[in-house]
Amino acid sequence: MNIYQHIVNKSAQGKKQFAILIDPDKETEASLLTLCSLANEAKVDYFFVGGSLLTQDCLDACISTIKANSEIPVVLFPGSVLQINHKADGILFLSLISGRNPDLLIGKHVVSAPMLKQSKLEILPTGYILIDGGRPTSVSYMSNTTPIPSNKKDIAVCTAMAGEMLGLKLIFMDAGSGAENPVSEKMVAAVKKSIDVPLIIGGGIKSVEKAKAVFDAGADIVVIGNAIESNPQLISEIAKIR
Repeated sequence: MNIYQHIVNKSAQGKKQFAILIDPDKETEASLLTLCSLANEAKVDYFFVGGSLLTQDCLDACISTIKANSEIPVVLFPGSVLQINHKADGILFLSLISGRNPDLLIGKHVVSAPMLKQSKLEILPTGYILIDGGRPTSVSYMSNTTPIPSNKKDIAVCTAMAGEMLGLKLIFMDAGSGAENPVSEKMVAAVKKSIDVPLIIGGGIKSVEKAKAVFDAGADIVVIGNAIESNPQLISEIAKIR
């Protein structure tokens, strides 16, 4: 499957998409099997796998378990160069365009490019934009960048437009794992109106109502992570509102 073309085709048809974010450090084999079963039944579109900091060296085992129990595409959501794994189907090649940390704008990309060139991973060039979700998050700390204030939609719009003009094929606005508040519907709507590439929204989406509001505002893909850890039934509930 060409993941990017699948995303674009569904977006062009107005069909909403749903990705489950899996942090390998937080999952056991038993919990992964449960997630795979629920995701298969709900026809989830993608598994995003990764985290700001992985300490358990279980990325490979995590992906192997998912691939053995599901045909849903596995897309790496890497927090570092160490989170490249050839067993996945694709990788979000994230450029943190909301920050001014050169390592995460281009530096780490240069280091990882030879490995990715030799792999069979589908590369998905993605403009990654951090939005203030109401409290400090792992990604803001680890990336050493300041999120865009939640009430500054014009900054988010201009940042997303610049990312698209640079040739990035996806825009991912993220309030961060464990955020108190998701990206606001006003900001989602404003960014969506200003770009033509697909828009991904994640962070702080803890209910079906919040997911629906973000979808309605214009998100092409909604990503749910932490909320599913405490309430796996959200998978089927959110899948129904796509």
